Amino acid sequence: MSVRRFLGHYRGFGRDARLFLVSTLFASGAIALFWINFNLYLSSLGVDTSTIGLIATVGAISSAAAALPASVLSDRIGRRLAMVVGSVLVAIALGGFLFSAALPLIFAMAVLYNVGQQIRLVPSSPFMTEHSQPERRNELFALQFAVVNASQVIAALVGSALAAVFVAASGATPDSPETHRLLIVVMLALTLISTAILLWLRDDRGAAPSHTVPTPSTEPGAARLTATRIRARLGRLGLHVGDPKLFAKLVFPGFIISIGAGQVLPFLNLYIVGRFNLDLTATNLIFSVTAFGTMIAILIQPALARRFGRIGSVVIVQGASIPFLIVLGFAPFVGLVVVAMAVRNALMNASNPIFNAFAMDQVKPLERATVAATMTLLWSAGWAIGGIYYAAVQDALGFSRGYDVAFLTIVVLYTIATSLYWIWFGRTERGLQQAAAPTGETT
Repeated sequence: MSVRRFLGHYRGFGRDARLFLVSTLFASGAIALFWINFNLYLSSLGVDTSTIGLIATVGAISSAAAALPASVLSDRIGRRLAMVVGSVLVAIALGGFLFSAALPLIFAMAVLYNVGQQIRLVPSSPFMTEHSQPERRNELFALQFAVVNASQVIAALVGSALAAVFVAASGATPDSPETHRLLIVVMLALTLISTAILLWLRDDRGAAPSHTVPTPSTEPGAARLTATRIRARLGRLGLHVGDPKLFAKLVFPGFIISIGAGQVLPFLNLYIVGRFNLDLTATNLIFSVTAFGTMIAILIQPALARRFGRIGSVVIVQGASIPFLIVLGFAPFVGLVVVAMAVRNALMNASNPIFNAFAMDQVKPLERATVAATMTLLWSAGWAIGGIYYAAVQDALGFSRGYDVAFLTIVVLYTIATSLYWIWFGRTERGLQQAAAPTGETT
C-alpha cells in the first residue's frame, strides 16, 4: 500500500470528530504526565510502597463504581456534556493534589480524579461511533488511540524539559515534591484546555436512540426468558443489553487482561526506577519512547484489520506482544527492558481501538454506552484486583521476586484472553469477511 493511500484512510472526519481528537490530545497529555509521575510524587512525599498500591487500588475501585452511572449520565445528558463534567472533576482533583499533601486528601482526590476520568472516558467510544462512517470507523478509533500516545510522547519530553529547567533554576532535586508539583500544574493546564475544546462540540442531547430493537434469538425458550429478564432489570437502571451472552463475550477478555495489567503497568515507573536507579528525566524519556512506538503501531493496525480481519489482527498483535513481556520482566539490561517495553506497549495497545470499534458495531446504538461503561468498569475492577495482588506479593516476596511473580502472572492472563478473542469471535469475523468479499471490499 502506498503512503498516500495509507494516509487517505485517515481523512474525511467531521468537525466534531476532529475537535474531539484535539481535546483528546490535551487530555491525554495530562493523563500521561499523571501516569508517569504521580506514584513518584507520592514516593517523594515519603509514602511507602504498600500505601501507594492502596491509593492506586482505591482509585481503580472508584473508577469501576463510576462506570455504569457514567453510562446512564451519557445517555441522559449527551456524550458532550458528560465528557465536560468528567473533565471538570479531573481538574478539581488536580487542584486538590496541589493544595495539600495530607494522605486523607490524597485519597479523596484520587477518588475524584478516577471518577472524573471515567465519566469522560465512557462516552468516548459511543461518541466516535456516532460521529463516523462505518468505512472510516476503524481509522477514527485508531487515530484517537494514536493521538493518546502522541500526547504521551510530547508530555513526557516536555515534562522532562520543564523538570530540568525547574531544578536548574530553583536548586531543587529532580525527585523533590516541588518538582513533581510543577508537573501537576502542567497537568491542570492541559486538562482545562481540553475542557474548553469539548465545549465547542455541538450539543448532542437527545441524539441517541430512545429505544432498543429486540434482538432475534435462536436460543432455547428458557435461555430467551432469562435474557429477557436480564434486559428488563437492567433497563430499569437505565442500562441496555440486547444479548447478554454476546455482551459477556465482548467484555470478559478485557477483564482478564486488566487483572494482569493492573498488577504491573501502574507500577512500571517504580519498577524501572527501583531496578535501574534512573532519575526523573530518564524515566520520562523512556516512557516517551515507548509511547512513540505505540502510536506508530496503532496507525498501522487498521491496515492489518483490512488484511486479516479485525479479530485476526487483534489476535496477531496481542499474541506477538507476549514474548516481549517476558523480556521486560527478566532482561538484565536497561536497554533490553526499554526495547521490550516499547514493543510490548506498541503491540498490545494497537489492538485496543480495533476491538473497541468491533464491539460498538456488534450492538445497537442505545447499548453502546452500556458496553463501553462495562468495559471500563471491568478494566478498573481488574486494575483494583491487580493492585491488591501487587501489594500482597510485594509485601510477601519483596521487590525482585515480587515482580518476577507479577510478570509471570500477566503472561498467563494475556495468553488466556487472546485465545478467547479468537475462540469467541474468530468465526464471526470470518463470516463478515465472506459476506463482504463479493462486493470487493476486502483487500
